[in-house]
Amino acid sequence: MLHEHHPLVGREIAVREAAPLSIRAVADCARFSLRIDPARIVEASKAFGLSLPERIGDVTVSGDRLAVRLGPDEWYLTAPLAENQAIERDFAKLYATVPHSLVDVGHSEVGIEVEGTAALLALRSGIAFDIEAIPAGTGCRTIFNKAQIVLVREAENRFRIEVWRSFADHVWGILQAVSREIAIDI
Repeated sequence: MLHEHHPLVGREIAVREAAPLSIRAVADCARFSLRIDPARIVEASKAFGLSLPERIGDVTVSGDRLAVRLGPDEWYLTAPLAENQAIERDFAKLYATVPHSLVDVGHSEVGIEVEGTAALLALRSGIAFDIEAIPAGTGCRTIFNKAQIVLVREAENRFRIEVWRSFADHVWGILQAVSREIAIDI
């Protein structure tokens, strides 16, 4: 079995003085990009074990499973790592009657959680649009500095970034620099 290097393992940024901010790597998980005819969302939801969101930008969560609708026929899915093969098997069975594309992107992406009252301030350092306007329980694909990410607003002051491994250190470095500025109240 191939042993992969996770660029963010064991890293955490914590600011507690000026405005609380915590930035940490998300535990590794199964990650998929799903492309399917939206008319077949019920079958896809059954295969994934979670009702997939019907509106672009919406997020559904059940236990450790998460689905974000990124486009007219595109969803980003996460689940516990141990369930990776079962999800692939269920979608392979579905393919016999419902053509779709399920791509395992777990090897190429990592997650970063940004949480605290300064989370919006930290994210503004790399995202060019008004992230304050994103309601909790929604997500989108966007750019953080020059890196493509999937951004999920899990709660009022908690965000999840899914980013390509090759850009993880870049995104982490920007968040680390901005956390130092927040810590000294610049």
